[in-house]
Amino acid sequence: MSTADLVATARVLVGGGRGLLAMDESNGTCDRRFAAVGIPQTVECRRAYRELLITTPGLETCISGVILYDETIRQKTRDGMSFVDVLADAGIVPGIKVDTGAKPLAGHAGETVTEGLDGLRERLAEYATMGARFAKWRAVIALGPGRPSRAALVANAQALARYAALCQEAGLVPIVEPEILMTGDHGIASCEAATASMLRAVFEALETQSVRLEAMILKPNMVLPGLDCAEQSSLEDVGDMTVTCLLRHVPAAVAGIAFLSGGQSGVLASARLNAMNLPARKPAAWPLVFSFARAIQEPALGLWAGDERNREVAQKALLHRARCNLAAVSGTYSEDTEKEAVLF
Repeated sequence: MSTADLVATARVLVGGGRGLLAMDESNGTCDRRFAAVGIPQTVECRRAYRELLITTPGLETCISGVILYDETIRQKTRDGMSFVDVLADAGIVPGIKVDTGAKPLAGHAGETVTEGLDGLRERLAEYATMGARFAKWRAVIALGPGRPSRAALVANAQALARYAALCQEAGLVPIVEPEILMTGDHGIASCEAATASMLRAVFEALETQSVRLEAMILKPNMVLPGLDCAEQSSLEDVGDMTVTCLLRHVPAAVAGIAFLSGGQSGVLASARLNAMNLPARKPAAWPLVFSFARAIQEPALGLWAGDERNREVAQKALLHRARCNLAAVSGTYSEDTEKEAVLF
């Protein structure tokens, strides 16, 4: 795939006000979420749930791309149609998670580095033949005393950059996801400082690896206080600090920014995304969209609960959260949006 084709795909993913649905949970993570709501932890239940998500009527009006997992990209609907074909027929771009998870970083207690570079070139080639048009790699950075270390920042940035270069070589748009975790009692200023340091390291590594910025998407955390912080910041402060941090450290050439939700509730993630897209704050450099997982899926999962009789109401709940985020991208989300987006 040419650079022009990669740029076009990246623009489809972040253009038009739509965002991405991340349904790339590992089998272990998916099973833990199933167990929490009493769903059997089986391959068939995972397949049925993922089919429910991708066949939601009207999903394509809000969702531009879907991030799949290795098991998921190989699955089919009950009628025998591949999930990739279902998405493509709906005008939704199929993508794939390709990292193999965060592992302890030697010599740095409490810190991790994401692995998966071994054999990645071959895996990317296979996924491309299966219909994937973009990929995702997540690096996780913990805050705490002495963390993040320079070693953790550099190790993760280098892995992200090498992954991104391999993606573009294989004709896939890379989604580069450096995440500052919300776990902890740190304040918003600490998150901003760590986010800035991570972004500097990532873009230095991307330049070293000759990654074409116009053919990639950044998936960062919002600048937020830790979940256990006594002082939770206002929507205005989150919007101001996040946008300012991005303007200072993300090159304008990047195709777009698709935020992760990072464990926020669906309503709060939508409200914060909306705060960044208000006319007085919205940056001109790139579109700010969403690439949420639980913040879109969680209500649907609870309503479905493994019972196909609940399929329709679960799909309506999923579409509701997607529509709320669609409104947030345009800066028009409000409490009324929560009431108007769906009736169920």
